[in-house]
Amino acid sequence: MAKVLVETAGEKTRVPFLRGILIRSLQDAGINFDDALEFATSIRSELDDVAVITTTELRKRIINRLKRSFRQDLVRRYQDRKRSLMIQVEANDGQKAAFSLAEYCKCLETIGLRPDEAKSVAETVSEHFLKRKSSVIKSRYIAYFTYRFLRKSENFGPAVAHRWLVWRDFIDSGRTIIYMIGGTAGCGKSTTATDLASRLNIVRTQSTDMLREVMRVMVPRHLQPILYESSYTAWEKLPYASKHSKKQEQLLIDGYCSQADIMSVAIKAVIRRALRENVSLIVEGVHVHPAYINNLVNSKETVVIPIMLGVIKRKKLQRRITGRSTKVPQRRAEKYIKYFESIWGIQTYLLSEADKADCTIIINDSRDDVLREIMLTTINKLAEDFDKTPEEIFV
Repeated sequence: MAKVLVETAGEKTRVPFLRGILIRSLQDAGINFDDALEFATSIRSELDDVAVITTTELRKRIINRLKRSFRQDLVRRYQDRKRSLMIQVEANDGQKAAFSLAEYCKCLETIGLRPDEAKSVAETVSEHFLKRKSSVIKSRYIAYFTYRFLRKSENFGPAVAHRWLVWRDFIDSGRTIIYMIGGTAGCGKSTTATDLASRLNIVRTQSTDMLREVMRVMVPRHLQPILYESSYTAWEKLPYASKHSKKQEQLLIDGYCSQADIMSVAIKAVIRRALRENVSLIVEGVHVHPAYINNLVNSKETVVIPIMLGVIKRKKLQRRITGRSTKVPQRRAEKYIKYFESIWGIQTYLLSEADKADCTIIINDSRDDVLREIMLTTINKLAEDFDKTPEEIFV
């Protein structure tokens, strides 16, 4: 099949027709993948004898075929999304970029809206932009209009609008944020850190397990034998472990704390680097001990959000640990199951310490809910010393 080139009028640029991009656009409009694939394939076949086609002509062909194949509301949604891409958003520095409904939804989710709520707001507000028929809209206006819409909405109201106000002020301030996400094996630390980094465009994440591997290369086993154990077996290398001077439960906690204390040196170094370079950071791992966090970060210029994840149902945690063997083969689930009681004991200890330290505890029952709780915690923290008016932020 010959390659079809799509030409953008006025720009004199030609790019290949890509079926995958069309499929994604159709899915964004609410068409399921199988139907979108079949539709995009039919469009490609229709263009089999075409060497070059303009974006305008291609759009007409797609719309005409959509009208014959799908409900009118889906067609209208596809048209609106395509029209929204024609709107240019001007940032505070004068840079312009196409308005993205997906990115706008992502922004709304950062203030704790659920995906369906964010989508509803995004579609309503973007419709307003389309009706204005302006080719360029300032980002400040979009943010201000969103604030007013949320405030007047019966579904959201002043409280949600205030969250948007606080978050937009933080985004514009240039301040950095450091998330410290703790928890035991199977509680979802790595997944949460990855999702959060994607949601907030944070490019630096650091696992304490990876830091431990680096330290093992640098520090000989005979100097720090505890470093070469797992967090739940570190107690076995305590000098007094063989004397049974303490109960097993206390030995377990002593071993964990000894390893976490060693790891705090490496964690502090990573944080110092982030502070020096003024970048946001996510640190996740079992070695994030609530009692150590204040000593790890000492800066008024960055916001520190400590989070302790937990799974409080034993069978559920066991299932998650077992599931790791299929998703991440190198993590031997058998070992985790063997030491499950120790892992459970460390989780009990960490949740108790988090409660004492006023560290936010989030029970990980739902991936979306965890992110929502983290963002609500973040905005509550930012709101503690917030005293600006909408005019100061948006005008």
